[in-house]
Amino acid sequence: MGEKAPSVDLWLQEAKAEKNAAKCGMYLVHNSVVRQTARAMVREGAEGTLPVKGMHFCYDAKKVKETVEKTKRLPGIYHVRVWLNEGELALGEDLMLVLIGGDIRPHVVDALQFLVGALKQECVFEIERT
Repeated sequence: MGEKAPSVDLWLQEAKAEKNAAKCGMYLVHNSVVRQTARAMVREGAEGTLPVKGMHFCYDAKKVKETVEKTKRLPGIYHVRVWLNEGELALGEDLMLVLIGGDIRPHVVDALQFLVGALKQECVFEIERT
């Protein structure tokens, strides 16, 4: 079992109380969870994959910090917060929470895409347990 995820409601309250909050017209939240369908089935359509029963999940904290800093430098982005779980996780457990705040929808959507993509490709390590 991993850690309990932080409260997104509390994260939003805190973000809206920050000095740059008046510049934010949009916040987006991303929540990744351990799913039963194997990545190979979802991404590549691989038939005959066994159901996932859990996942080993860990991350490189230095790379995460660098990725968050890069995201903060994107146009129109004023708030970035990330939480990552780690350890042996069960189905339905939270892997990742991300909160992005920015001026307009295109900037916030692009920043969320960039951040989650970079976290998944460069910062985390996952092994699905079947």
